[in-house]
Amino acid sequence: MLEFRTQGFNGYAVKYSPFFDSRIAVASAANFGLVGNGRLYVLGLTPKGIVAEKWFDTQDSLYDLAWSEAHENQVVVAAGDGTIKLFDIALDQFPVQVWQEHKREVFAVHWNLITKDTFCSSSWDGTIKIWSPHREDSIVTLPTHSCTYSTAFSPHSPSLLSSVSSDSHFRLFDLRTPASVSNHLTLTIPLHASPQGPTAPRFQQNPDAAAPSEALTHDWNKYHSHLVAAAGVDRHIRTFDIRAPGQGPISVFAGHDYAVRKIAWSPHLSNVLLSASYDMTCRVWTDGSDAMNYSGKMLPGGFGEELGRMDRHTEFVMGVDWCLFGAEGWCATCGWDERLLVWDVRDFIRGARYGHE
Repeated sequence: MLEFRTQGFNGYAVKYSPFFDSRIAVASAANFGLVGNGRLYVLGLTPKGIVAEKWFDTQDSLYDLAWSEAHENQVVVAAGDGTIKLFDIALDQFPVQVWQEHKREVFAVHWNLITKDTFCSSSWDGTIKIWSPHREDSIVTLPTHSCTYSTAFSPHSPSLLSSVSSDSHFRLFDLRTPASVSNHLTLTIPLHASPQGPTAPRFQQNPDAAAPSEALTHDWNKYHSHLVAAAGVDRHIRTFDIRAPGQGPISVFAGHDYAVRKIAWSPHLSNVLLSASYDMTCRVWTDGSDAMNYSGKMLPGGFGEELGRMDRHTEFVMGVDWCLFGAEGWCATCGWDERLLVWDVRDFIRGARYGHE
């Protein structure tokens, strides 16, 4: 396990570069993001450990970041003052572009993985905006009417955009549809809905799991275009099939002791997911889609299985990301303990046959 100390700054988000396996960026904030400056770290993985290649200070907290998919040196950040800043790490000090249309904190940014020429942002002001790095104003504004903690383009379609919000709903926007009254909104799923299948009796034994609560994070499965996962304050992770929104969650991951802050599907294995939580742990899960778990036992219908956990953080774990390159288990996490950790999930799997689907 490798470690880097973000001295004086609490980590909020971490992302591997899509171009280099040895480059990682961290968005961070002083004083836990409540008041004070932010800092964007650009870090390099070297034979001698993790080194800071560059950092950029900002006037307000940074809550999220996304690497450009078109330019290897550019990264966009989401700030607490409602601004979005684009930095070029080949330059010094100042961002190359600043956008300020959101009325409140910007909590998420995500680059379009297919067209590579646009990115999206979501804010506590109840809107999602789509941007081009070549334009001074936003291209589209999508209202959610709720504090929106997470937004992302589908990795399978450049026109599909999703979000989860404080009202406990997943929203799907299709930019190919007419804007009309719906503002491209094509689907809404209540995340707190109970499963309709064999999972229902076990799930209903936990009343907290069925109560509406703030959704903090979601992610698209990298192999199945219809599958998304979402999680938040109620500590449960759920997966949904957007082709059948009325059936409720198709699988539920229960185990975290506090809110789930970030989830990420594996880019290498279709049924593996990583989560970061306020309970100071990161956990590796299988959604059970292969019917058998990693110990060779049948999984109960609709329930995933925790494969292992990493508990080296000593404060809230806020960010997690998988490395796209090399061995399939490497990931990075950051948290409020002012630490970035780079580790191999295979070292924390309890007797599992990780990687054998």
